[in-house]
Order: sequence, then C-alpha cells, then structure tokens
Amino acid sequence: MSSSTVLITGATSGFGLASARLFAEHGYSLIITGRRLKRLQALADELTVPVHTVQLDVRDAQAVSDMVDALPERFRTIEVLVNNAGLALGAGPAWEASLEDWHTMIDTNVTGLVNVTHKLLPLLRQQPKASIINLASVAANWAYPGSHVYGGSKAFVSQFSRNLRCDLVGTGVRVTSLEPGMCETEFSLVRFKGDQQKSDNLYKGTNPLRPEDIADIIFWIAQQPPHININSIEVMPSSQAWDNFKVVRS
Repeated sequence: MSSSTVLITGATSGFGLASARLFAEHGYSLIITGRRLKRLQALADELTVPVHTVQLDVRDAQAVSDMVDALPERFRTIEVLVNNAGLALGAGPAWEASLEDWHTMIDTNVTGLVNVTHKLLPLLRQQPKASIINLASVAANWAYPGSHVYGGSKAFVSQFSRNLRCDLVGTGVRVTSLEPGMCETEFSLVRFKGDQQKSDNLYKGTNPLRPEDIADIIFWIAQQPPHININSIEVMPSSQAWDNFKVVRS
C-alpha cells in the first residue's frame, strides 16, 4: 500500500486504463483524467482506492492549470505522472492526410503532454522520489509509410523526455520515454476513424502486445529505487520487427 498519488492522462482506455487498475491494486491513490466522463466514473466506481476523476482535454492549457490548482490536498502528493493521452489519425500518405488531423495529433501528443508536464513539475519536485513516464512509440525511432505527423509527434515526446531529464537531474524526478510497438487497444480504431474491420485486420494473426503488458512496464519503471532512471524502453511483440528499406526501381 502507498500513501502516494499517480496521475494518469487518457485513463479511459488502453494503457491508461490498465495502468490505473494496476496502481490501484498496489494501493496508490489515483487522479484519472480523460475526455469521456462516463468511462472515468465507471473506472472510479470499480476501484477500491481514493480516486479523483477529472474530465479533461489536455490540449486546453487553462483547463490543465485549473485542474491541478483545484486538486484536493490528499491528492497533491503526486509521485508518478503517466503522460498517456495521445492518438494517431489516418494511415495514408501525407498528401491524402487531413490538415485538421495533423493539428489534432500535434495538439494532443505534443502540446497536451507539455501542458500537463509543465504544470505538474512543481508538485513532482516536492517529492523525494518521483517519475514522469511519457508514452512515446516505436514510431519515434523508426519511420514507416503513413506515420508522418504521428511519428514526428512521438519523436518529440522521446527527445523532450531526454532533455527534461537533463534539467531534472539531481532533483529526484526521473523521466522515461516508453516506446511501445504494436499493441491491441482502441488506438487503431481511432486511427481508422472507427473502421473496426481495418483495426481487426491490423492485428490479425500477430499476437500483439496487450494494454496490461505496457501497464506492467509502467509500474516497474515507477518502482525502481531512487538512484535508478530508466531513460527509455522500446518494446515490441515478438511477432513484430524491422523490415528492409523501401527501394523504388524503375
């Protein structure tokens, strides 16, 4: 059991939902945020630890600031920040992409993560040991067709994590970039604009990662002793690996 609090963005599904359940199993108090209030409330009702729910769009800097300022005193000892909120939209070539989708990915994956991190840093620095765990992606490190802005946004998350760690060295706040590969969540359903068949086809026969696999890694990172910082972890299912460079022949 723990007297500390974990703040998880995007806790309504996938990695965020699985992480909330796992931290709750170990007695952590939770601040769970997301845009779908009914899902947050259902999760809070399920858990047996103190839970503070906040309907939040991380893209809204003022809303993020107001949320943190209004935290009840019992939830202000935040030891772990899991920056999980993020998304991909579209998987076609760049010239077919929607500019609005590009902006949404940048605003969520980059601006939203920055909004939350900046506002939480003063509280995290008050703890003797704290962790910022940023959800990046293998797309941060490896290019693939259709990744364009999504991969670029996750590359920001990865590099921002490293630069932030330089600033926080010696403060007790650790920073990790967690970079998952293929994992079966609602991620692809969102990416394909609700096309269930496309989403199912992506994972068909692959035995992908599960949200609980990533939650286990997040929890393990947070449990490391204070003198250890996990800089980055890239993880794929054993059925996924890199492919050859694409070569166009004329």
